[in-house]
Amino acid sequence: MKRILALLAGAALFAADVPKKAANEPVVPAGVEVDDHTLEVLRRINSVGPYEVPDIRLKRDTTYANTPVDYEPFGKIKPYKEHFLEQMQYYGPGRAIPEPEDVKTVRIGFIGPIMSTVSVATGGASHEEPMGIKMLQGARLAIEEANARGGYLRRKIPFELVVANDNGLWGSSGNEIVNFAYKNPVWAILGTIDSANSHIAIRVALKAELVMMNTGDTDPTFIETNIPWTMRCIGDDRQMGYLMVDYMIRKMDYKRIAIIRSSNRYGRFGVREIRDSARRLGRPVVIEMAYRLGQEDYSLQIDRVAEVKPDVIVHWGDAREAGIILRQLRERGMNQPFLASDRAVSKEFLKYAGNHAEGVIAGYPWNPEAQNPRYAAFRERFLKRFNDEPETYAAHAYDGMNMLIWATQVAGLNRAKIRDILATRVKPWPGVTGEIPFSAALDDAGEVYLAKFENGRWRYYSREQMEIPRGYVPPRERTARELLTQAETK
Repeated sequence: MKRILALLAGAALFAADVPKKAANEPVVPAGVEVDDHTLEVLRRINSVGPYEVPDIRLKRDTTYANTPVDYEPFGKIKPYKEHFLEQMQYYGPGRAIPEPEDVKTVRIGFIGPIMSTVSVATGGASHEEPMGIKMLQGARLAIEEANARGGYLRRKIPFELVVANDNGLWGSSGNEIVNFAYKNPVWAILGTIDSANSHIAIRVALKAELVMMNTGDTDPTFIETNIPWTMRCIGDDRQMGYLMVDYMIRKMDYKRIAIIRSSNRYGRFGVREIRDSARRLGRPVVIEMAYRLGQEDYSLQIDRVAEVKPDVIVHWGDAREAGIILRQLRERGMNQPFLASDRAVSKEFLKYAGNHAEGVIAGYPWNPEAQNPRYAAFRERFLKRFNDEPETYAAHAYDGMNMLIWATQVAGLNRAKIRDILATRVKPWPGVTGEIPFSAALDDAGEVYLAKFENGRWRYYSREQMEIPRGYVPPRERTARELLTQAETK
C-alpha cells in the first residue's frame, strides 16, 4: 500500500511539473526573426519566479564608445572605476506578470516635437518641429507595415501608435510619460529629440519601468544616465566628435580650432568631446563662443573668432544658425574650413548658406548612400506614403520602432521582458540606417561618417574612405553573452 501511495505521489508530482516546464519553453510566433541566443534568454526569463533575477548574461565592453586611448581622461592613469562598460541589470519584479486578456490593440507611445510651442527647455520659441514630424512619420510607417503583416501575431490584434507632443516645459515631458505609463498605458515609448526634455522623460520612465527607445537625441549624456530601461539606435555626438577631431588634427594637422555654438544644451554638450579630445592631443581649442537661439546678427561672435586667427571653425547648433553664421563668416572674408554638427545636413542649412555651403563638412550618424537594399526599399515606401523624402529622423525612428515591435512580438505583452529582449540582443539590428550593434550601455556602437557638400549635394564618407587615422582602441573582448554556446541552449 505504501509503495502504491508513493508511486501515485510521484506521478502527481511529475504531472504537476510538466505544465511548469511547458510554460517556460519559449514560444515565438511564426514569421518573427529570432536566434538561438534570444530563445535562450527568453527561456531563462520564463524560468524565474516573480522576485528572482534571471541570468541573462550581461554584456561587458573593453572601451566605452570606441574611445581611443589618447582621448581618455585622467592623463592615461587607470581609474579605480570605469563607468558604462558593464551592462546594467534590471533587478526588480515584473517578468512574471501575465499577459492581459482584455487588450484590443498593442499600444506603443511616441513623444516628439511635432507642434510649435514656447519653452524654457528649448531656449524660447520651439524650433525642432520639422525633425519631430519626420520622426513621427518614420514611426507611423513602421506601425502601419507591422499591422499589414498581421499586427501583434500572438493575438491577431493591431499595433496602435499613441502620440504626444514634446516641446513644452520640462515638467510637461514628464507628465506625458506618466500618461503613457498609467493613464493611457503603452508597452514601450519611442522619443525624443530635445536633450533637456529627454533627460526628464527617461527619469520618469525609470520610475514607471517603461522601455524608452531614443532615435533623435545625440547628446552623449542621454545614455550615460545608465538607466536600464533606456536605449538609443542612433550614433551620438561623442562618436561624431571623435571622428571630427581625428579629421582636424590627425589628418589635416590644424593647430588652432575655434568653436561657435548655440547656448542651449545641444550646443553645450555637443562640443564637449571635441574640446576635451583636442586638448588631450595637445591642440586646445583657442576660443569657444556661444550665441542665443534665434539671433540674426553674429558679428560679436565672429569678431572674437577673427581675433585669434583660427585654422578651422566648428559650429554646433541648428541648421538655420549654421547657415547664417557660415554666410556672415564668408562675407567677412573668413574662408577657414567650416565643420558642423549633423543638423546642418538639411535643406534649411542650404537655404541660409547659399553658395557658401560648398566644401562644408558635418558629422553624420549613418550613410544614406550606402548600398543598403533595406534603405532603398524603405525610401520608396516612405515616398509613396508621405510624398516626401525620408531623412535621418525618419529613418532612425523607423528602425527604432521596428526594434520595439520585434521585441514585443518575441517577449509578449510584458514591459520587463520587452526590455530584457532588447537589452540582450547580440546580433546587430539590420536597420535601414545600417547595422545597429548595441554597446553595453545600450547605445548604437556602429560607425559614424562625415558628410561633405560637394557640387551641389551631400556626399558621405567613412573614416577609411577619407583616410583618417584613428588612435589606439583596445580590442573588443568576447562578452559573457557571446560565450553562451549552443550546448547551453539545448
